[in-house]
Amino acid sequence: MKTITAPRFVDRMAAQLLAADGMDFTQPRGEPAMVAPDSVSWRVFRNPISMYIGGIAAVLLELAEPRVRHGVWDHSSFKRDPGTRMRRTGMAAMMTVYGPRSAFAALAARVHRMHGHVTGVTPDGVPYQANDPELLLWVQVTAGWAFLEAYDAYAAPLSAADRDRYYAESGAGAALYGVEAPPASVAAVDAVFAAMIPKLGPTPILDELLAILQTAPLLPAAMRPLQPVLVRAAIDLVPAELRARIGVAKYPPLRKRERALLKLLARGAERIHLPSSPSAQAAVRLGLASDYVAPTSPRGAATLSPAV
Repeated sequence: MKTITAPRFVDRMAAQLLAADGMDFTQPRGEPAMVAPDSVSWRVFRNPISMYIGGIAAVLLELAEPRVRHGVWDHSSFKRDPGTRMRRTGMAAMMTVYGPRSAFAALAARVHRMHGHVTGVTPDGVPYQANDPELLLWVQVTAGWAFLEAYDAYAAPLSAADRDRYYAESGAGAALYGVEAPPASVAAVDAVFAAMIPKLGPTPILDELLAILQTAPLLPAAMRPLQPVLVRAAIDLVPAELRARIGVAKYPPLRKRERALLKLLARGAERIHLPSSPSAQAAVRLGLASDYVAPTSPRGAATLSPAV
């Protein structure tokens, strides 16, 4: 696919949107990432619009689980400084796919150590520990699911084979975070959702979160009018029955013209080369053209990319 190099100001805005402003993914030269450049993940994670929408949807689902909710809300800076928190989370997502393996392994070990100190009891008296295998699995699955669904909905539809392939690609990185038996297919992800949905529920914290995400100065100034639209897109991404279960069905859905605008932006981003993006920098690290775009496979059986 041919791409057009973005103007510098667009490149800078996208770098902020991808939470990678100031990061250097070009070093050390030749060191592979956790997934290969021809992976589905490399393509999905390069789109700043769908990644932002998916990131919000993932947080909604994560915080709908009471133990995750209080682990995040009571032990992090999200309420005080949501921008920094979201950028750190976004940077971790970029490292998972594009970072050199040694840097990602160090990041995963650091996160695992930090989670070891996050313990507590929910208001209902349920103890939690951030490194609980069930909670680690839920966070990993919701993030992977949300990024994929946002990409499929707004950027480009993916085949069943590519969807399975995408989940299989995440296994090695998830394992370094401490996730036991990460799901490697759509069916396996569906099984995790089926097991966790009965444990999800509404909470005023989600309303507080959504208010923050709509009004805090999280995006570059030129894009801030889009924040409420992106938030509603994230809510819409969650299946209707699940929206009702976690108490966010009351929020107005996207208008047709808003959905069309987001599709236009996300599909346009597919054809724009962002020189400072993690995907472009990682491509340079691996000796590829900086405007390299991972292909999607034809419909059919899923095959995994060979390691670089």
